[in-house]
Amino acid sequence: MKRLFLLLLFIPVLAFTESLYSPTWGFGIDLPEGYDYVDGDARDRFSFSGPGEVQFDLVVYNGTYATIEELVNDVNRRLGNRGDTDFFVYRDKRAAVLELNFGDSAGWGLCVELSGNQPAGRQPAGGKSPAGGKPPVLLALSYGQAGKNDLDLFHMSALDSIIPSEDERYYPGPIMEYSFPGGEQKRVSLAASGISAVIRENDAEAAQVLIEREFSILQLYAATDYWRQAWVRYYRFIYRDSAGRIADAASALARNWGGTAAGMGIAANITEAQREFAQKSLAFVQGFKYERHLEGSDFVNLVTAVTEGRGDCDSRAMLWAIILANADIRAAIMVSRQHKHALGLADIAGSGARFEAYGTQWLVAETTADVDIGLIHSEMSDPESWLGVIFD
Repeated sequence: MKRLFLLLLFIPVLAFTESLYSPTWGFGIDLPEGYDYVDGDARDRFSFSGPGEVQFDLVVYNGTYATIEELVNDVNRRLGNRGDTDFFVYRDKRAAVLELNFGDSAGWGLCVELSGNQPAGRQPAGGKSPAGGKPPVLLALSYGQAGKNDLDLFHMSALDSIIPSEDERYYPGPIMEYSFPGGEQKRVSLAASGISAVIRENDAEAAQVLIEREFSILQLYAATDYWRQAWVRYYRFIYRDSAGRIADAASALARNWGGTAAGMGIAANITEAQREFAQKSLAFVQGFKYERHLEGSDFVNLVTAVTEGRGDCDSRAMLWAIILANADIRAAIMVSRQHKHALGLADIAGSGARFEAYGTQWLVAETTADVDIGLIHSEMSDPESWLGVIFD
């Protein structure tokens, strides 16, 4: 089979930008495509207009309210909101989900503490802590015309894309954690590896729910000019949700294959050590059962993939990228609508087929055929048919 593959050097691939980030407060947000910034001060207040006349408002309150309950009560009073509110804890942060039903509008809201994990030199309020040591609180409201139920997809995806701090950058979003808690931890075997790791009992189901929700949104962009950006966001969103769910599994595999800092550090040649690790990881996902689900997203969630050893090209490529990231190797994926295929990408030196994206010349990895890293089928070498997706 290897004779069908060619070494192709420095072929560029289309790429799109990362999510929005607030240098003042340290939070991020990855809205669906088609949202336009329409008002605010670009620091504490942001207003966006989205598809279907969706409105998305985000405000940061710094020491204004003594508790998150006080903030929610004030918001409900000012809006005349008739919807319910439910409080919960998102990791170590107090949070609340608001059902919005006011005037002729309906939607959902999220209130979550910002932990104050701002990078050095980016302290809020001129470097002063909020009154009484209370953390700043982020309030996000997503709403539109009442009765337009198709807007709920945008409401939930937009709110779920909020990343309160760096701690949640690779962790399920607040809406998913509220709606589908991961549950108790359990130790499971990883596919045909002789290795075990800890996952949460409901992680596979929750991950698949997220995938199907985001796939439903992706389909809405299929015939629009935003389809490329929407596709990149789809994979970026899945990575964020799944990386935390399989963190222990990816770490266990990395340790087993010598992908630790100590293991790499004692190698005589760090380039050879990285390539050897990437090849072992690639062989692991290449050994999976090829499986597709043509109904729905056609994407096997990564919890199921790593524990049961099955999945299509994009599941395998993303899993491979997460394993490499746990060995401190930059990795990404590239996807093609024309070829109906996905490949892994790694920032590793050495010979092999390379695709340029985001200023990096990535080494390519085919995850569904038994070939070495750096080999790609000649029929897939056209650069215009590929989109790069990075996760760092």
